Formats: sequence, C-alpha cells, structure tokens
Amino acid sequence: MADANKQSAISRYFRETTGELKKVSWPTWPEARQMTYIVIAVMVVMGLYLALVDGIGEVLINLAISA
Repeated sequence: MADANKQSAISRYFRETTGELKKVSWPTWPEARQMTYIVIAVMVVMGLYLALVDGIGEVLINLAISA
C-alpha cells in the first residue's frame, strides 16, 4: 500500500512539474545570449574588484607585519 501511495505521489509530482514548466515564459535565444553576456561582464567586474580589494588588503597586512 505504501509503495502505491509513494508511486502515485512521485507520478503526481512529475505531472505537476511538467504542467508548471509549460507555463514558464522562456527567453528567446537572443535574450538568453544577452543575459549571458551581462552575467559574464558582472562576473569579470566583480573579479577585478575583489582582486583589487585583496591586493590592498595584502599590502596593508604586509605593512602592519613589517612595522
């Protein structure tokens, strides 16, 4: 009995998930590409910012240690 309930719950989950995925408004290929470029640009900018902050922190720590 528990197996039948578990199996029906699993099948219901997949039916509901499929139904919800059909309702999603998926981006077009140009929209997806543009959003990908934006994400990559933000990642590069954040990486450069973090590298700068890390470098400044390293210099300050080295100055504090050598003083």
